[in-house]
Order: sequence, then C-alpha cells, then structure tokens
Amino acid sequence: MNELLNVSASPHVRNKLNTSMIMFMVIVALLPATGFGIYNFGIRAALIVAVCIATCVISEFVYEKIMKLPVTIGDLSAVVTGLLLALNLPSSIPWWIAAIGSVFAIIIVKMLFGGIGQNFMNPALGARCFLLICFTARMTNFTYDGVSTATPLAVLKSGGSVNAWDMLTGFIPGTIGETSVIAIIAGAVILLLVGVIDARIPFSYIITFVLFLVLFAEQGRDPYYITCQLCGGGLMLGAFFMATDYATSPITNLGKIFYGICLGIMTGIFRVFSSSAEGVSYAIIFCNLLVPLIENITLPKCFGRGGEA
Repeated sequence: MNELLNVSASPHVRNKLNTSMIMFMVIVALLPATGFGIYNFGIRAALIVAVCIATCVISEFVYEKIMKLPVTIGDLSAVVTGLLLALNLPSSIPWWIAAIGSVFAIIIVKMLFGGIGQNFMNPALGARCFLLICFTARMTNFTYDGVSTATPLAVLKSGGSVNAWDMLTGFIPGTIGETSVIAIIAGAVILLLVGVIDARIPFSYIITFVLFLVLFAEQGRDPYYITCQLCGGGLMLGAFFMATDYATSPITNLGKIFYGICLGIMTGIFRVFSSSAEGVSYAIIFCNLLVPLIENITLPKCFGRGGEA
C-alpha cells in the first residue's frame, strides 16, 4: 500500500504555462498597441521602444553577472518591462531619459528586491513615476503632428471639448501605447482568451471608476464625458496590462475584486479632485502597496478545528 503513495510539496495543481510562455503572450498582446503607436508617432516611437527593451535586458544581464546570479533574461520578463515602460512614455522624450528609466525599473524596482515575482510594485510604472518626478517637463511634453499640444484629458480637465472617436481610435497626443483603445482592447482580448489575465481586476477597476465619476464628477451623468474618461490616458492600458501583473496583484479571487475597486476609487480621486488630469500610474502603485493587506483579509478560512485562528 505504501508504494502507492506519492508525497510531494505544494502546489499540487500546476499550469503548463511557464514564465517565458506567459511573457511571450503578453508581448504578442502588446503588439497592436505598439504597432499603432509607431504608426501614430513615427520613427521616434520605434527608437524609444528599442532603447527601453535593450536597456532593460542589458541591465538585468549585467546585474546578474556582477552578483553571480543565474541569468534570467530568457524568461522575457525584462522585455515586457521595457516594452511597457516605452508604451508609457511620450515619443518626444530623449532616448537617454528612456534608458535611465529602464535601468531604474530593472535594478531598483525589480532586481534589488529579489528579481521577478519579488518586486512590490510594477517595475514599468515605478520607473514612469520616477521619471515624472525627475523630468516632469519632458514627461508631460506631448507632440503630435509636429506640434506640442495638451492631451485630451488635460483639455477635458480645463473644461474644453474633445473628440471621443479620435480618442477611441488613437489619433491623439499621448504616450506611445495609450492612445488607441481599440488596439489595447484587441491585445487584452488575447490575454483573456488564453487565460493569462483574470477579468476580475480590469472589470472591477473600470466599473468602479465609472461609478465614481457618476457619484462625484460634475459631468458624471454625461455618457459622452464618461466615454472620454475611459478612452483617455492610461486607464485601459493600465487596467489590462499593468494592474494584472502577477507579482503585484492579489492571488485570491475576492482580493482581485477589492484590488480593482481600490484602483477605480484612487484613479477617480486623482482625476476628479486633484490638479492632474491623469493618475492611473500613481493609483496602481499605491494599490500595489495594499496587496499584502488585501490578501490577508481575503484569504479563505481553513476547514476544521483552529480554522478561525
């Protein structure tokens, strides 16, 4: 009878997908937004994407060599970080600032905390916020068709009118990867269909944000205003591609919903009550810090005596 027992450590249920496969699918899902961003902003956008990806991969490789750690660039996580960072940058930004942000994302946010899966915040967003603090003017200078102009969200914040259709298709100023909602949703559908991301986080995020606008925004009952808010800025890119990061989002199903609700509330606070027209990056990073608490209060109770302890 003893020969029939197979004793092993948890986890006992495993997925056939490994890290490199998951990261490859994320890269594929980001291609529509990346391709449109390069088409929309030109060769400068392609340069920023290339610089961010190359710098992230090289930074991880050099750090692991210096620290005598196994080289992990084959898992493609550094490529994903570089691509996400590039998509969160304006195409007009100097390449050396993009490189600084990439080094910060990999070395400071990711590797110094133990590498993939150990970072407490999304590396790409951590780097974006770092660059916003250090190079505010450069990070908020958006050029479209050769003209420096405000983003639709900034125009909306100042009381101006914007074109919702242009915001949906993406022919507007903004960062490289956030402008086309259609391209972002196309990639998100891929991740949802293959099961790489859980719909609970982005859907609870978006629904909560809409409810927040209805309750607290002056124009919150105007469907056109809500549409523009959903299509503007980094909301869709953040909801589907960065808020769902495995390392910085809750593992419990209920926790994912709570996490999405927190994201929606924080984004609403930034957009409605602050002087900034955006706020997605700061909202996600702030909620990343709440993940341990969210997981602690949403862990399922154990069966049997002592389960309530």
